Amino acid sequence: MDAVASAVDLPNPVNLTIAPQPTPRLSEDDLRLARACADGDSEVFAAIYRKHGERMKSIAYNQLGNRSDAEDAVQETFLKVHRAAASYNGEAAFTTWLYRILVNTCYDMLRKRSRRIRETPIDELVADVRPAHAVDDVKRMALRKLLNDLPEQRRSVFSLFEIEGLSHAEIAGILDITEGNSKWILFSTKKQLQEQWKKAAKS
Repeated sequence: MDAVASAVDLPNPVNLTIAPQPTPRLSEDDLRLARACADGDSEVFAAIYRKHGERMKSIAYNQLGNRSDAEDAVQETFLKVHRAAASYNGEAAFTTWLYRILVNTCYDMLRKRSRRIRETPIDELVADVRPAHAVDDVKRMALRKLLNDLPEQRRSVFSLFEIEGLSHAEIAGILDITEGNSKWILFSTKKQLQEQWKKAAKS
């Protein structure tokens, strides 16, 4: 959370110039990888997990807020990759396509979670509340709540850039937006978080 806190404290200006996007080149390696996934090649899936698993879990954690759900999201993503790999056409790099499926899986899980919360009796919700015992814990919980309250796209851009260290070009590919949009969303999200953080500190 240190990376998140520092990002909230320092909303840097961004260059909103939208550069022309080059047409991605069809990668034979990516197509072969997709075919192997469609065939259910366990060695290929194991290799993908070794290379991308930790980052996938980190991305999912920053979307969902707990490790158990993050691990479930990663597992579900690999199942979706297996089912969808036959339709992969190389329009995006395989890694971009993989992360896009992961982020969409997290969105689906958040929607299901929201429905479950709305349907949960209030007594059960109250029973789950525990008081925080340290100032740092309070700050972390407050900051996590600010992130959780963000719209899906804003939370994704912020966490992918500030926490995962992805470039705006990579984020644009994963979220199917332009680099200029990614930069603007990050800038406005950091400004929004900074204002909300100041209000929370005064209350």
